[in-house]
Amino acid sequence: MTYLDLVTWLRERTAFSILSDEILQAIAPRMEALAVNAQERLVIEDTPVDYLYILQQGRIEGYRTNQLGSIWGVSWLPGAVIHLQELLLNQSAQRTIVTRSDSHLWRIPAEQFRDLIHQYPEISQAFSPQLAQDLAHLSSQLKVEQERQVTLRPYLVNKAKRGIIGRSRYAVRLRQQIKQAADTRQSVLIFGEPGLEKDNTAALIHFGSAYRREPVIKIDCSKVQASGAELFGREGGKPGLIDSLNTGTLILNNVDELPQDLMPQLATLLETGTYQQVRRSLEQSTQVKQCSARIIMITETALPTINPLVGQVIKVPPLRVRKTDISDQMNYYISLLCRAKGINKPKITPEALRQLQAYDFPGNLRELKNLVERALVQSDSGKELTEELLWPSQSKKKQFRFNLLNAYPQLRRFLRSDWWPDRINYGFTLSLFALVVIMGFIGPQTREENFTLNLFWAWWWPLILIGFPFVGRLWCAVCPFMIYGEVTQKLSLWLFPRQLKPWSRQLAETWGGWFLFGLFALIFLWEELWDLENTAYLSACLLLLITAGAMIFSAIFERRFWCRYLCPIGGMNGLFAKLSMTELRAQQGTCSAECSTYQCYKGGPQKGEGMETNGCPLYSHPAQLQDNRDCVLCMTCLKACPHRSVEVNLRPPGIELWTTHIPRSYEVALLLLLLGGVFLHRLPELNQQLNLHLDLSQFVTHAWFSLAVLSLPALIPLIAYGGIQLTYRLIQTLNLTIPNPKPRSLIELAYGYLPLVLAANLAHHLRLGLTEAGRILPVTFATFGLSGEGLPVFVAHPAVIAFLQGVTLIAGVLLSMVLTQKIASQPVRSLLTQHLGIVALGISLWAIIVR
Repeated sequence: MTYLDLVTWLRERTAFSILSDEILQAIAPRMEALAVNAQERLVIEDTPVDYLYILQQGRIEGYRTNQLGSIWGVSWLPGAVIHLQELLLNQSAQRTIVTRSDSHLWRIPAEQFRDLIHQYPEISQAFSPQLAQDLAHLSSQLKVEQERQVTLRPYLVNKAKRGIIGRSRYAVRLRQQIKQAADTRQSVLIFGEPGLEKDNTAALIHFGSAYRREPVIKIDCSKVQASGAELFGREGGKPGLIDSLNTGTLILNNVDELPQDLMPQLATLLETGTYQQVRRSLEQSTQVKQCSARIIMITETALPTINPLVGQVIKVPPLRVRKTDISDQMNYYISLLCRAKGINKPKITPEALRQLQAYDFPGNLRELKNLVERALVQSDSGKELTEELLWPSQSKKKQFRFNLLNAYPQLRRFLRSDWWPDRINYGFTLSLFALVVIMGFIGPQTREENFTLNLFWAWWWPLILIGFPFVGRLWCAVCPFMIYGEVTQKLSLWLFPRQLKPWSRQLAETWGGWFLFGLFALIFLWEELWDLENTAYLSACLLLLITAGAMIFSAIFERRFWCRYLCPIGGMNGLFAKLSMTELRAQQGTCSAECSTYQCYKGGPQKGEGMETNGCPLYSHPAQLQDNRDCVLCMTCLKACPHRSVEVNLRPPGIELWTTHIPRSYEVALLLLLLGGVFLHRLPELNQQLNLHLDLSQFVTHAWFSLAVLSLPALIPLIAYGGIQLTYRLIQTLNLTIPNPKPRSLIELAYGYLPLVLAANLAHHLRLGLTEAGRILPVTFATFGLSGEGLPVFVAHPAVIAFLQGVTLIAGVLLSMVLTQKIASQPVRSLLTQHLGIVALGISLWAIIVR
């Protein structure tokens, strides 16, 4: 721009247009060009003025950091002359000046412009009337502003505490929602759990907006007067907070606690942007006022009446779903507190971080900050924060749990070694099972002379039933059916490379349980009608049939589809495993925060200390396990996990049945079938005690009687549940004042019989276990045609057997009653008929088993 062009520009575009050409020609040579990037600070308030600025292009804002409101907030456009008043009146800079876009300015050094003022007194004379007018207007505005500040001061929010910390997708989304809200003037509803610093989110919205220099106030709605005068003002009296805010931001904290009489007025304010002041008589005014303030509401619960009226709803995610952010949050709080205390910043050990990630933090960020503060005090300026210092309260899911892998590192090493279960399976179980089946066909056919029958009926059944309360479904990890299925799967893929079929989960969940129920019913009938306990080749056929099912389905479907959904033995194991005092689980927080590959579930290569695996054979993610039936304790997940998330816990036996359990009708059917199976095993005793005198040597008679005995015991739980429903309806009909909770469903309460069913099966098999299991050595010799005379034999006395059977049944009855109460969480009188049904079953079982 030439000298003449510059003079013309000053005359046409700036406030200097009132000056003469002589003065403009004196100003122009002293002007220096200046280019400034966006968001740069040119001037700091209350500092000496160095330059007179003239904005040529761009946008510049001025404000005072210790003052709020529009009188100090100025936005300059091209042609504006900045610092003219300060230089004429010899003042310091009145405002901090920041560029809001890339800008081009002209500047004149302050000393040179003061020389011009002395040289040309006309400059002061020309601008004096305008300055006097501006000062008078400013004085008036300051008076109003002072009154406004007095009204707003108790509620003012000076700044946001902090930004949104974290890198999780939840933190990223929350930042995006805050930016989106800051770019508009729409009302916002922020809701979430306690301790999430929702008020800080509201402050971030305001201070990130174009109106950040306007005041922002926060009001606790639980303390608002029922009249609403504090908010809306009184007609002819003191203005309300909304009026005083002007274009500022109103944060209504705990808006769900706003007096109900004010809810309609709030709804009107959100819907129309208008409100009415309160009359002296507490009646609503007819004068409608326009609201210029922005409304941000905070609540811990969703508000159905308010939600449709707000422009944007922001749900602040709880810390339990943002486990990835715990590390960043911890580092922030540690830095903040250490800086305040003047101490060195300690490090967090990986074990401590994993422990925190396994916790759900019901108090969210507030609880985390308190935990860090407590740990720093306890650390006494130590270099590390360990798990002994960072100990949160136990979540309900983790209560009464004891991690055996942490307590016994040798156990962890063994379960992660090749021995469990691969070497055991392929080096021992595979060959032993083949020998057992072969000897079932070619060896002697009675229990006294064939170890196949002895192992299966006298050893396997009692031991596996005893094991359920202790180790759950552990047998499935070394089950020969599964091993031969895996061998078949590998051989078939080697011979015929192909893609195995994926699971149809919905179909399998719907019908798989009924399939295995049908198989178990057929097995029971076959066992009774053809005397499998005393016929070796038929017992071997049973083993082969189950193995064939595992092999066929393993050749068709990926992983262990048979074990998960169709195996009858697996169905029984999964049912009784619910009572176990051990469980395999994973720390959900560690999994969600640290893991992105899910190798324990999908499989994958070695990663860190995680080994290469093919993933969980049952397609169960350990962090999502809520039921022992879905885990065979193969420890694939323990081997694959690089984050030490997997745990093997001691727990209260059967705790999942009254906490996380999902009842299933086919499991209840299997439960009742296993109950009927105990009576079926005692068919001769029933025939004798009922004085039926049936000829069980007749196949048809034997078959019909077997079907009846297998089915009829299920009537007792059904009749007992009918009694529960009848009691409930009777109390409802008579309108009695006693508490009358609605009964749980049949499939929920039926699980209360589970301890009794397990005890009954164990009591039945104890006879064989305590009389014939101790004869395994002579029976083994007899299997191969050798004499077993002189070999040790261990047989319990009949009185001991009867005592143990009785104690087992009594324990089953008592535990069933306790479990029923835990599942139902209702008074004993509401469940009286089920308790009577349990006692009746216990007495019936005692009569036919304990002899």
